[in-house]
Amino acid sequence: MSLTIGEQSEKLKAAAAEHLPAEVLEVFDRSIQDFLDEGIPVDSIKAGDVLEPFTLEDANGAPVSLGQITESGPAVIVFYRGGWCPYCNLALRTYQQDLLPQLDAFGARLVAISPQPPDESLSTVEKAALEFTVLSDPGSRLADRLGIAFEQADDVLAAQRKLGLDLTKVNAEGAVRLPRPTVLVVDQDRAVRFVDVQPDYTARTEVSDIIAALNDLK
Repeated sequence: MSLTIGEQSEKLKAAAAEHLPAEVLEVFDRSIQDFLDEGIPVDSIKAGDVLEPFTLEDANGAPVSLGQITESGPAVIVFYRGGWCPYCNLALRTYQQDLLPQLDAFGARLVAISPQPPDESLSTVEKAALEFTVLSDPGSRLADRLGIAFEQADDVLAAQRKLGLDLTKVNAEGAVRLPRPTVLVVDQDRAVRFVDVQPDYTARTEVSDIIAALNDLK
């Protein structure tokens, strides 16, 4: 039986604690605690809201609209920080392996959205061998409209640069604004039927919770 995302994340955190510089870990841990203290923004997307139409580019630069995403059934929409984030990659691989094979039973489509440009999204798709659509949200503008975007703190950006990551070089438009890890289940009328926003970026929505939300649509 596959490990849950939570179990995999705990293993990843333990490995990071052994290999990352102490000063970098301290910055990241403090950042997570700050997000937990802040909680989910009061203006973030909620179940019962109706998504406004949007169009984003896929990994090949082709436009994909919300109407296309929900054309034949409900959609599972995943917002992730980027292909550079190990917790995001862990979640995307798990959704590929454990969620995607179950979606046909619901006529549902899976899409993932990050602020990276199409070419970086393509790298993510290729590296993880993903078989679902990955979209680019430049500047996290869609995430911002949904109330789930945030600005990276200066000390976090500096710590990331110490590890060789410069968000201005991997994100579309050089933006450092990111989405909180979020999963939406949206029906064919664009109504949001399930929302899970994670303040802690090491946490992700479990496959079982997504399947339960899809079952509730029946």
